[in-house]
Parts: sequence; C-alpha cells; structure tokens
Amino acid sequence: MSRLTVALLLLYAFAVPWQYALDLGEPLGNVARIVGAILLIVAIPAAIARNRWNGPGALPVLVLALFLYLSATYLWSIDPLTTLDKIRAYFQVMMVVWVGWEFLETPAHFRNLLRALLLGSIVLAALTLSGFTSAAAAVATEQARFTASGQDPNDVARFLDLIFPIAALLVAEDDRLFFRALAALYLPLGLLAVVLTASRGGFLGATVAFLVALFLLARWKRAAVGIASFLLAALATAAFFLVPPETFARLATIPGQFASLDFNDRFAIWTAGGQAFARAPWFGYGAGNYSLAAGLSAEDTAHNTFMALLVMGGLVAAVLLVAILIVALHAILRRSGLVRIAFLGVLLVWIVTANVGSVEENRMTWLIFACFALLDRFAVDPDLPHRRVGRTAPLQQPPAMVTEKLSGAFTPSTSELA
Repeated sequence: MSRLTVALLLLYAFAVPWQYALDLGEPLGNVARIVGAILLIVAIPAAIARNRWNGPGALPVLVLALFLYLSATYLWSIDPLTTLDKIRAYFQVMMVVWVGWEFLETPAHFRNLLRALLLGSIVLAALTLSGFTSAAAAVATEQARFTASGQDPNDVARFLDLIFPIAALLVAEDDRLFFRALAALYLPLGLLAVVLTASRGGFLGATVAFLVALFLLARWKRAAVGIASFLLAALATAAFFLVPPETFARLATIPGQFASLDFNDRFAIWTAGGQAFARAPWFGYGAGNYSLAAGLSAEDTAHNTFMALLVMGGLVAAVLLVAILIVALHAILRRSGLVRIAFLGVLLVWIVTANVGSVEENRMTWLIFACFALLDRFAVDPDLPHRRVGRTAPLQQPPAMVTEKLSGAFTPSTSELA
C-alpha cells in the first residue's frame, strides 16, 4: 500500500495547481479534494500496516502544532460553526506534510514530486492560455483578466510563481531530457500566463521568481541565461502584440498602489484586522473569523496570511508560522548549490505572495512546505544511515538512503518509481 500512497500523493501534487478547473460540485468538490480524500483513506491504513515509521521531523511537528492550536481555537471562537468548518479545511490541506514525510523516502520520490508539481503547473498555464484564446469576444469588451473557468486569477498567478525556481532547477539537473524540456517550456509559458491573469501581487511574485530562475541558470551555465534572456525578450515582444492593453494597464497601476498605500482596498482591510488584533492579541478570535472580528463583510478575506493568523489565532499562531518558516529556511541552507538557490527562491516567493493573499488554507502552500520538510530529511551525511524508528526492531535503514544525497534526486536511480 505504500507504493499506492506514493502514487496518489504524486497525483494529488499534479492536480492541485489546476484543481478548480475541474469541480464536480458538492459533496465531491474539486479534483484535488477528491484525490486528497482517497489519499487519506489509503495512507492511514498504510501507515498502520508498516512495521516502521519515520522519526518526527521539526517541520512536520510544527505544522501539526499549528493545526492542533487552530483546532483548539474552537473553544473560544466567536463563531464556533465557522471555526469547525475551517478545522476541516485545514486538516484536508495540511495533512500532505505528514503524508509526504512518512512515505516519500528516497530522493527519487522527491524528484517525482517536483515533476508532478511542474506538470500540474503546465496544465494550469495551458488552461489559462486557453481561457484567453477562447475569449475573443470578451477581449472586444475590454476584458483585462484571463483564467480558465473556475480559477481565481490571484491563485493562478501565485501557483505559477512558486514553480519558476523549481522549473529552473529541473532544467539544470533533471536526468531525463523530457522533463528538462518541459521545465524549459514552462518558464515562458508560465510567465505569459501570469501576465494574462493581470494579478498585481502575482506579477510581483513572478518578478522575484523569474530573477531567481535566471540567477540559477546563470550559476549552472552562463550560456543558459543568455538563451533565456533572448527568449524572454521574444516573449515580451509577442505579449506586446497578443495581450490586451487593458491587461498591461492594470499591471501598470502597481507603482501607484504602493504610492497610495491602497493595494486595492487591502490597506483598509489590514487596518481593520490590526484593530481587531489589538483587542485580542494572544489567542485571537478563532479560526475562520477574520472578517467577523474585523467588522468586514463575510466575503472579505485578510489578503495577508500573517495578519489572518494574528487575528484568528493571536500571537501564538503567528509565532508557530514564523517557527515553520525558520525551520524551512534552516533546511534549505543545509543544502548547497542549485538546490539551495531554487528553494530559497521558492521560500522568498511564498513570503511575497503570502503578504498579499491569505494562503494558509491553500493546498499549494502545504505541498511546498512538504518539499521543505523533505529537504531537511535528505540533508544527511551519505555515510550515515537514515534513522528510522521501528515498532518491533531496532533502528532500520532503507538501502537507498545510504548512498543517495538530495543531489541524487536528479540522477538516474534504480529506486525511482515510474
């Protein structure tokens, strides 16, 4: 059942980027929700049936602590029913950190997880471009933002941004030409899709992500960044003729948003959240209650992950999130070379986008943190066995872990799953 769990986890990672494009309605929901439910149904008995389990990692433990604390806010929530709904949602999205930690045991598994995220993001970019090309009539009515049906433009841009550094890493170090070619294709395709969403926060995140990707490619081969720059210039020229002026006009308001400190009414939302936080700074108002606590309409969100946790869970929740980020940074810094550059970029992009969006209930967020946890796992001395805790036996050692470093995730491996 472990192999089935790994396969389902990879399918889940593939489905998450474009999840909202395929929604079957209640009670089933979108494709990622369906796959996630099946994954849990398989993973729990698979974990019980194993005669060993992985020792606790710092990042999975902190994620579990954050989930348990947000669940505990039900006890003092100002709207318990809303909090209960949020607890269910948090469980669905955060469980992937535990599943990844428990079942992705080799660098080959980690490599396949990155490939699945890349493939899913290519589907998302293609759907976005399809939404643009099929909207000729809408273009005539001065439409500025384009996504696939059912997708939120800001979510689309955030999802695509996070994969740019990963794509650059796969271009440089994947051992299969097929995936290297797909990763190279994703860089211009994903960037064009981000522009089409006209998401200002997403465009800022894409700027950071693409600069990291170019820096990584330059460290790999100087000629690669020259080719990438030429292709970027060609893409910019094509976009000038293909993308509607209204899209560029919306993106051009970014400097004005900073000058006015408006951020599309976000500043007012953050101010209201800050006032609510001042009234209950330690433990907050309960998960899911940002709008109610801040006196906003029910449709409003915090548009800032850190502010959302400060209001919903107080300083305790915020400290737990900061601790998760610190542990993630430590795991990244234990790596070297291009892997370190790529995931420093991913972490930076996540922080940028988390400051303009509420992503604590986002499946992509916790998939990315599952990757950070795996970085920490594979940052071991290759001459030492990977420590595991057995139920009935002393410390056991998976053979592949003795000889493979994380860098081995991008070289041929006999342990790789198809």
